[in-house]
Amino acid sequence: MPAAWLRRLVQRVRGRIAPVPHIPAALWLQVVAGYPFIATLPLQDLAKLRALSALFLQRKQFTGAHGLVVTDAMALAIAMQACLPLLHWGEPRRALAWYDDFVGIVVHPSEALARRQAVDAAGVVHHYEEILQGEAMHGGPVMLSWPAVDAAGRAGGDYATSVVIHEFVHKIDMKNGAADGCPPLPPGFLGTDSARAAHAAWRDAWQPAYERFREEVTIAERFGGEWPWLDAYGATAPAEFFAVACEAYFVHRSRFGQEFPTLLPVLDAFFRPTAS
Repeated sequence: MPAAWLRRLVQRVRGRIAPVPHIPAALWLQVVAGYPFIATLPLQDLAKLRALSALFLQRKQFTGAHGLVVTDAMALAIAMQACLPLLHWGEPRRALAWYDDFVGIVVHPSEALARRQAVDAAGVVHHYEEILQGEAMHGGPVMLSWPAVDAAGRAGGDYATSVVIHEFVHKIDMKNGAADGCPPLPPGFLGTDSARAAHAAWRDAWQPAYERFREEVTIAERFGGEWPWLDAYGATAPAEFFAVACEAYFVHRSRFGQEFPTLLPVLDAFFRPTAS
C-alpha cells in the first residue's frame, strides 16, 4: 500500500512540473484521419482531444508484447480513443484523474489467449481458454490487441467498434470498485438530489434496456431471429452492456440514438455534463 501511494504521489508531482509533450501536427492529422468518428469532430473538440491525448501520453507507459514495437502513431491512436470519453469533463488534468489507478498499457500484435477457471454449481473447477481483444484490470494495466485498435470505426455495416473505448469505459466503471455497469455519478445527475436518487435514475434507464437487449440476443441465438445492431457481447453482463453501448455512443451516435432513445440522454448527461 505505501508503495502504491508513493507511486501516485510521484505521478501527480511529475504531472505538475513536467512539460506536456508536443504532438507534431503531421502525426496528429495522419492518425486522426484513420478514425472517421474522430475525424468528424468539431475543430474545438479536436483541439481539446489533442491536449488530453498529449497529457495521456505523458502519464502512461506503452509496452509491446511478443516483440511488437509500439510506434508513436500507435500510441497516439490508443490515446485519443481512450480520451474521447473524457472530452467534456473539464480541464485535462482533472479529467484524466479517471485513469489514475494505472500506468501500463500492453499492446499485443494479435488477439491474446487468457487462461481462465470457473467453478460450477457442484463445486467442480473448470479450466478453459478465452480469446481476448482487450482487457481492463481493476487497479492494473489495460491490455489491447493492436489489430482491434486499428480497426476501430472501420468495421463493415452500420456498426463499428472501438476496443479502446470499451476497455477504458470499464476503467471508468471500476472507479468505485468492480465493474457493474454503473459508474460513479456526478452530483445532481439527471436533476436528482442525492446519490441514491441518481443511481435509481440510472438503474431505471439501463435495466429495462439491458433486459430487452438480452431477450433480442436470445431470440436470435435460439430461434433464428434478427440479430440486434449492438454487439451481442453486451448481453453477457450489465458491465459489458454499458461498455458496448458506450462504444456505439461514441462511434455511431446517430444510430445509437435511434436504437436506444432512452439511453442517449442518460449518456449525454454523463459524458457531456457541461452541455446537459
